[in-house]
Amino acid sequence: MNIDFFKKEKVAKMKEKDKDAVSALNVVINKIMLSSIEKRAKGEELSEGDVLSILQKTEKELIEEKAGYEKAGANYADNVKSLENQIATVKSYLPKMMSKEEIKEVILSLDDKSVPAVMRHFKANYNGKCDMKEVNEVLRSL
Repeated sequence: MNIDFFKKEKVAKMKEKDKDAVSALNVVINKIMLSSIEKRAKGEELSEGDVLSILQKTEKELIEEKAGYEKAGANYADNVKSLENQIATVKSYLPKMMSKEEIKEVILSLDDKSVPAVMRHFKANYNGKCDMKEVNEVLRSL
């Protein structure tokens, strides 16, 4: 997934007149562009893991925004519904997250089970496919 992919998706959603999806994709596209510029300034390329990270961060921000509107009361029901649709749009581009059992299996298969080694392994090989907090919890429970 790259910026061109999301631009094509945005055009498709515009044709479907799905305003919430277009809003979510606009946010994602802008964040990808900013991250790409920052990476190019350092002489690096934007990776698939970076894009997944951007999608996860966007999803988290939308969930927090939705929670804020829910706290504010019934006057913002339309905003909450719109944000739910935006969250669903962003989630549709995210890969299935690893379960705790899958994380545990990977950790047990590693030779070095020290915290830094395990975290490096997951960051390098499973970036965007697992929650690093969950990895840490599973590792500490072993």
